Amino acid sequence: MFKTKLTERLGIKYPIIQGGMMWISRAELAAAVSEAGGLGIITALSFDTPEKLAEEIDKAKKLTDKPFGVNLTFLPTLRPVNYDAYIDVIVDKGIKIIETAGRNPEPYMEKLKNNNITVIHKCTSVRHALKAQKIGCDFVSIDGFECAGHPGEDDVTSLILIPRAVDELDIPVIASGGFGDARGFVAALALGAEGVNMGTRFVATKEAPVHENIKKRLIEAKETDTMLVERSLRNTIRVLRNKHAEKILEMENNGATLQKLAPLLSGLRGLEAIKTGNVDDALFACGQVVGLINDVPTVKELIENIVREAKEIIKNRLANIID
Repeated sequence: MFKTKLTERLGIKYPIIQGGMMWISRAELAAAVSEAGGLGIITALSFDTPEKLAEEIDKAKKLTDKPFGVNLTFLPTLRPVNYDAYIDVIVDKGIKIIETAGRNPEPYMEKLKNNNITVIHKCTSVRHALKAQKIGCDFVSIDGFECAGHPGEDDVTSLILIPRAVDELDIPVIASGGFGDARGFVAALALGAEGVNMGTRFVATKEAPVHENIKKRLIEAKETDTMLVERSLRNTIRVLRNKHAEKILEMENNGATLQKLAPLLSGLRGLEAIKTGNVDDALFACGQVVGLINDVPTVKELIENIVREAKEIIKNRLANIID
Protein backbone atom coordinates (compact mmCIF):
# COMPACT_ATOMS: atom_id res chain seq x y z
CA MET A 1 0.00 0.00 0.00
CA PHE A 2 2.51 2.64 -1.17
CA LYS A 3 5.29 1.74 1.25
CA THR A 4 7.91 4.51 1.16
CA LYS A 5 10.61 5.93 3.42
CA LEU A 6 8.01 8.41 4.62
CA THR A 7 5.46 5.79 5.73
CA GLU A 8 8.17 3.66 7.33
CA ARG A 9 9.80 6.51 9.26
CA LEU A 10 6.61 8.21 10.43
CA GLY A 11 4.53 5.09 11.06
CA ILE A 12 1.70 6.14 8.77
CA LYS A 13 -0.32 4.10 6.28
CA TYR A 14 -0.21 6.41 3.25
CA PRO A 15 2.53 8.89 2.22
CA ILE A 16 0.19 11.87 2.34
CA ILE A 17 0.80 14.85 4.64
CA GLN A 18 -1.66 17.61 5.44
CA GLY A 19 0.34 20.83 5.37
CA GLY A 20 0.55 23.30 8.21
CA MET A 21 -1.92 26.10 7.39
CA MET A 22 -2.40 29.17 9.58
CA TRP A 23 -5.74 29.15 11.44
CA ILE A 24 -6.90 26.01 9.59
CA SER A 25 -4.58 23.19 10.66
CA ARG A 26 -6.23 22.50 14.00
CA ALA A 27 -6.94 19.37 16.00
CA GLU A 28 -10.09 18.28 14.16
CA LEU A 29 -8.52 18.43 10.69
CA ALA A 30 -5.17 16.98 11.77
CA ALA A 31 -6.79 14.10 13.63
CA ALA A 32 -9.06 13.31 10.68
CA VAL A 33 -6.06 13.09 8.34
CA SER A 34 -4.14 10.86 10.73
CA GLU A 35 -7.18 8.64 11.30
CA ALA A 36 -7.51 8.24 7.52
CA GLY A 37 -3.93 7.00 7.25
CA GLY A 38 -2.03 10.18 6.42
CA LEU A 39 -0.11 12.57 8.65
CA GLY A 40 -2.10 15.40 10.17
CA ILE A 41 -0.35 18.61 11.19
CA ILE A 42 -1.33 21.25 13.78
CA THR A 43 -0.01 24.75 13.12
CA ALA A 44 1.57 26.04 16.33
CA LEU A 45 1.34 29.76 15.63
CA SER A 46 -2.42 29.60 15.10
CA PHE A 47 -2.38 29.76 18.91
CA ASP A 48 -1.13 32.95 20.52
CA THR A 49 0.36 31.19 23.53
CA PRO A 50 2.22 27.90 24.00
CA GLU A 51 -0.40 26.92 26.58
CA LYS A 52 -3.16 27.09 23.95
CA LEU A 53 -1.07 24.92 21.64
CA ALA A 54 -0.76 22.38 24.47
CA GLU A 55 -4.56 22.33 24.79
CA GLU A 56 -4.94 21.77 21.04
CA ILE A 57 -2.48 18.87 21.10
CA ASP A 58 -4.45 17.32 23.97
CA LYS A 59 -7.64 17.74 21.93
CA ALA A 60 -6.08 15.96 18.95
CA LYS A 61 -4.90 13.10 21.15
CA LYS A 62 -8.50 12.53 22.24
CA LEU A 63 -9.52 12.27 18.57
CA THR A 64 -6.76 9.94 17.35
CA ASP A 65 -4.10 7.63 18.69
CA LYS A 66 -2.23 7.74 15.39
CA PRO A 67 0.86 9.89 14.69
CA PHE A 68 0.42 13.57 13.99
CA GLY A 69 2.85 16.45 13.88
CA VAL A 70 3.16 20.16 14.62
CA ASN A 71 4.17 22.91 12.21
CA LEU A 72 6.40 25.70 13.51
CA THR A 73 7.19 28.48 11.05
CA PHE A 74 10.06 30.85 11.75
CA LEU A 75 9.13 34.17 10.17
CA PRO A 76 9.55 37.82 11.11
CA THR A 77 6.40 39.00 12.89
CA LEU A 78 5.19 42.20 14.52
CA ARG A 79 4.69 40.19 17.70
CA PRO A 80 7.87 38.54 19.04
CA VAL A 81 7.45 34.78 19.29
CA ASN A 82 8.98 32.69 22.07
CA TYR A 83 9.84 29.72 19.84
CA ASP A 84 11.63 27.90 22.66
CA ALA A 85 8.42 27.88 24.68
CA TYR A 86 6.46 26.39 21.77
CA ILE A 87 9.14 23.75 21.27
CA ASP A 88 9.03 22.93 24.99
CA VAL A 89 5.30 22.21 24.60
CA ILE A 90 5.97 20.00 21.56
CA VAL A 91 8.58 18.06 23.55
CA ASP A 92 6.54 17.86 26.76
CA LYS A 93 3.48 16.58 24.88
CA GLY A 94 5.49 13.79 23.27
CA ILE A 95 5.13 14.98 19.68
CA LYS A 96 7.71 13.16 17.56
CA ILE A 97 7.23 14.90 14.20
CA ILE A 98 7.71 18.59 13.49
CA GLU A 99 7.37 20.49 10.22
CA THR A 100 9.54 23.60 10.20
CA ALA A 101 9.36 26.36 7.63
CA GLY A 102 10.52 29.90 6.99
CA ARG A 103 13.90 30.72 8.45
CA ASN A 104 16.66 28.23 9.15
CA PRO A 105 15.68 26.07 12.16
CA GLU A 106 19.33 25.40 13.07
CA PRO A 107 19.20 27.22 16.46
CA TYR A 108 16.57 24.71 17.62
CA MET A 109 17.89 21.52 16.05
CA GLU A 110 19.87 20.33 19.06
CA LYS A 111 16.81 20.41 21.31
CA LEU A 112 14.66 18.70 18.68
CA LYS A 113 17.15 15.94 17.92
CA ASN A 114 17.95 15.36 21.60
CA ASN A 115 14.26 14.54 22.02
CA ASN A 116 14.15 12.15 19.05
CA ILE A 117 11.88 14.41 17.00
CA THR A 118 11.78 13.82 13.24
CA VAL A 119 12.28 17.16 11.49
CA ILE A 120 10.65 17.89 8.13
CA HIS A 121 11.83 21.24 6.78
CA LYS A 122 9.78 22.93 4.09
CA CYS A 123 11.79 24.95 1.58
CA THR A 124 11.48 26.40 -1.92
CA SER A 125 14.91 25.84 -3.46
CA VAL A 126 17.61 23.20 -3.76
CA ARG A 127 20.15 25.42 -2.02
CA HIS A 128 17.91 25.72 1.03
CA ALA A 129 17.21 21.99 0.94
CA LEU A 130 20.94 21.26 0.99
CA LYS A 131 21.30 23.52 4.03
CA ALA A 132 18.44 21.69 5.75
CA GLN A 133 20.22 18.40 5.11
CA LYS A 134 23.48 19.79 6.46
CA ILE A 135 21.96 20.88 9.78
CA GLY A 136 20.38 17.47 10.35
CA CYS A 137 16.82 17.62 9.05
CA ASP A 138 15.38 14.18 8.34
CA PHE A 139 13.21 15.13 5.34
CA VAL A 140 12.73 18.16 3.15
CA SER A 141 9.33 19.14 1.82
CA ILE A 142 10.15 20.94 -1.41
CA ASP A 143 7.63 23.61 -2.40
CA GLY A 144 7.17 24.29 -6.11
CA PHE A 145 6.04 27.60 -7.61
CA GLU A 146 2.44 26.33 -7.88
CA CYS A 147 2.10 26.17 -4.10
CA ALA A 148 -0.18 28.15 -1.83
CA GLY A 149 1.53 30.60 0.45
CA HIS A 150 5.18 31.50 0.02
CA PRO A 151 6.79 29.96 -3.11
CA GLY A 152 10.10 31.81 -2.70
CA GLU A 153 11.54 34.07 -5.34
CA ASP A 154 13.03 31.60 -7.83
CA ASP A 155 9.77 30.64 -9.59
CA VAL A 156 10.70 27.00 -10.26
CA THR A 157 7.79 24.61 -10.71
CA SER A 158 7.39 21.29 -8.91
CA LEU A 159 7.99 19.31 -12.10
CA ILE A 160 11.58 20.58 -12.12
CA LEU A 161 12.25 21.34 -8.47
CA ILE A 162 11.34 17.92 -7.07
CA PRO A 163 13.66 15.81 -9.24
CA ARG A 164 16.41 18.41 -8.85
CA ALA A 165 16.13 18.07 -5.09
CA VAL A 166 16.06 14.28 -5.31
CA ASP A 167 19.22 14.34 -7.43
CA GLU A 168 21.08 16.61 -5.02
CA LEU A 169 20.03 15.30 -1.63
CA ASP A 170 20.80 12.19 0.38
CA ILE A 171 17.77 12.62 2.66
CA PRO A 172 14.23 11.84 1.41
CA VAL A 173 12.15 14.46 -0.39
CA ILE A 174 8.43 15.19 0.04
CA ALA A 175 6.64 16.83 -2.90
CA SER A 176 4.70 19.98 -2.06
CA GLY A 177 2.96 22.48 -4.31
CA GLY A 178 0.39 21.47 -6.92
CA PHE A 179 -0.80 18.17 -5.45
CA GLY A 180 -4.43 17.33 -4.79
CA ASP A 181 -5.46 14.17 -6.62
CA ALA A 182 -4.26 10.69 -7.59
CA ARG A 183 -2.60 11.85 -10.80
CA GLY A 184 -0.39 14.30 -8.95
CA PHE A 185 0.31 11.74 -6.23
CA VAL A 186 1.56 9.16 -8.76
CA ALA A 187 3.54 11.83 -10.59
CA ALA A 188 5.27 12.90 -7.37
CA LEU A 189 6.35 9.31 -6.69
CA ALA A 190 7.60 9.03 -10.27
CA LEU A 191 9.66 12.19 -9.78
CA GLY A 192 11.43 10.52 -6.86
CA ALA A 193 9.49 11.93 -3.90
CA GLU A 194 8.63 9.71 -0.94
CA GLY A 195 5.19 11.26 -0.55
CA VAL A 196 3.15 14.42 -1.00
CA ASN A 197 2.21 17.40 1.13
CA MET A 198 -1.23 18.88 0.38
CA GLY A 199 -2.62 22.13 1.74
CA THR A 200 -5.24 23.75 -0.49
CA ARG A 201 -6.95 20.41 -1.19
CA PHE A 202 -7.49 19.77 2.50
CA VAL A 203 -9.15 23.17 2.93
CA ALA A 204 -11.96 21.89 0.71
CA THR A 205 -12.92 19.05 3.05
CA LYS A 206 -15.77 18.78 5.50
CA GLU A 207 -13.49 18.76 8.55
CA ALA A 208 -11.59 21.94 7.64
CA PRO A 209 -12.64 24.77 10.02
CA VAL A 210 -13.44 27.15 7.17
CA HIS A 211 -16.73 28.86 6.30
CA GLU A 212 -18.75 27.15 3.58
CA ASN A 213 -18.59 30.30 1.40
CA ILE A 214 -14.85 29.85 1.08
CA LYS A 215 -15.10 26.16 0.29
CA LYS A 216 -17.69 27.01 -2.37
CA ARG A 217 -15.31 29.60 -3.84
CA LEU A 218 -12.55 26.99 -4.05
CA ILE A 219 -14.82 24.66 -6.00
CA GLU A 220 -15.72 27.46 -8.42
CA ALA A 221 -12.13 28.65 -8.91
CA LYS A 222 -9.96 27.73 -11.89
CA GLU A 223 -6.21 27.26 -12.00
CA THR A 224 -5.93 30.89 -13.18
CA ASP A 225 -7.73 32.21 -10.08
CA THR A 226 -4.66 32.62 -7.92
CA MET A 227 -2.27 35.57 -7.92
CA LEU A 228 1.01 36.69 -6.41
CA VAL A 229 1.22 39.57 -3.95
CA GLU A 230 4.02 40.97 -1.77
CA ARG A 231 6.50 40.55 -4.63
CA SER A 232 7.67 44.12 -4.06
CA LEU A 233 8.50 43.18 -0.46
CA ARG A 234 10.49 40.08 -1.49
CA ASN A 235 7.96 38.08 0.52
CA THR A 236 5.94 36.65 -2.37
CA ILE A 237 2.74 34.83 -1.47
CA ARG A 238 0.29 33.00 -3.75
CA VAL A 239 -3.30 33.73 -2.81
CA LEU A 240 -6.83 33.29 -4.07
CA ARG A 241 -7.76 36.06 -6.48
CA ASN A 242 -10.26 38.41 -4.83
CA LYS A 243 -10.95 42.13 -4.40
CA HIS A 244 -8.64 42.40 -1.41
CA ALA A 245 -5.69 40.82 -3.21
CA GLU A 246 -6.32 42.96 -6.30
CA LYS A 247 -6.25 46.09 -4.13
CA ILE A 248 -2.94 45.08 -2.56
CA LEU A 249 -1.38 44.36 -5.95
CA GLU A 250 -2.54 47.74 -7.27
CA MET A 251 -0.98 49.47 -4.27
CA GLU A 252 2.28 47.58 -4.81
CA ASN A 253 2.35 48.59 -8.46
CA ASN A 254 1.94 52.19 -7.32
CA GLY A 255 4.94 51.92 -5.00
CA ALA A 256 3.22 51.38 -1.63
CA THR A 257 5.56 50.79 1.29
CA LEU A 258 5.30 48.00 3.86
CA GLN A 259 4.00 50.56 6.34
CA LYS A 260 1.04 51.35 4.07
CA LEU A 261 0.43 47.71 3.18
CA ALA A 262 0.74 46.24 6.66
CA PRO A 263 -2.89 46.78 7.79
CA LEU A 264 -4.11 44.94 4.69
CA LEU A 265 -1.67 42.07 5.17
CA SER A 266 -2.68 41.23 8.73
CA GLY A 267 -3.29 37.55 9.28
CA LEU A 268 -6.10 38.40 11.68
CA ARG A 269 -8.17 39.49 8.68
CA GLY A 270 -7.87 35.94 7.39
CA LEU A 271 -8.94 34.48 10.72
CA GLU A 272 -12.05 36.67 10.72
CA ALA A 273 -12.82 35.82 7.09
CA ILE A 274 -12.70 32.05 7.56
CA LYS A 275 -15.25 32.49 10.35
CA THR A 276 -17.59 34.91 8.58
CA GLY A 277 -17.22 33.65 5.01
CA ASN A 278 -16.39 37.07 3.57
CA VAL A 279 -14.32 35.98 0.58
CA ASP A 280 -13.28 39.48 -0.47
CA ASP A 281 -11.90 40.99 2.72
CA ALA A 282 -8.65 39.10 3.34
CA LEU A 283 -5.78 37.23 1.74
CA PHE A 284 -6.33 33.47 1.43
CA ALA A 285 -3.26 31.37 0.65
CA CYS A 286 -4.28 29.19 -2.29
CA GLY A 287 -2.35 27.01 -4.73
CA GLN A 288 -2.94 26.56 -8.44
CA VAL A 289 -4.20 23.06 -7.63
CA VAL A 290 -7.48 24.82 -6.83
CA GLY A 291 -8.32 24.29 -10.50
CA LEU A 292 -8.57 20.56 -9.80
CA ILE A 293 -10.93 20.85 -6.83
CA ASN A 294 -14.52 19.92 -7.70
CA ASP A 295 -16.03 18.73 -4.43
CA VAL A 296 -15.89 18.90 -0.63
CA PRO A 297 -15.47 15.32 0.61
CA THR A 298 -14.61 14.12 4.08
CA VAL A 299 -10.90 13.73 4.71
CA LYS A 300 -11.33 9.96 4.76
CA GLU A 301 -13.09 9.99 1.39
CA LEU A 302 -10.42 12.22 -0.13
CA ILE A 303 -7.48 10.11 0.99
CA GLU A 304 -9.13 6.80 0.13
CA ASN A 305 -10.08 8.08 -3.34
CA ILE A 306 -6.53 9.25 -4.01
CA VAL A 307 -5.07 5.91 -2.97
CA ARG A 308 -7.63 3.86 -4.92
CA GLU A 309 -7.31 5.94 -8.08
CA ALA A 310 -3.52 5.97 -7.83
CA LYS A 311 -3.45 2.17 -7.77
CA GLU A 312 -5.71 2.12 -10.82
CA ILE A 313 -3.42 4.54 -12.68
CA ILE A 314 -0.37 2.42 -11.96
CA LYS A 315 -1.97 -0.95 -12.66
CA ASN A 316 -4.17 -0.07 -15.60
CA ARG A 317 -2.76 2.91 -17.43
CA LEU A 318 0.98 2.82 -16.76
CA ALA A 319 1.36 -0.95 -16.92
CA ASN A 320 -0.58 -1.11 -20.18
CA ILE A 321 1.49 1.47 -22.06
CA ILE A 322 4.63 -0.62 -21.77
CA ASP A 323 5.11 -2.81 -24.84
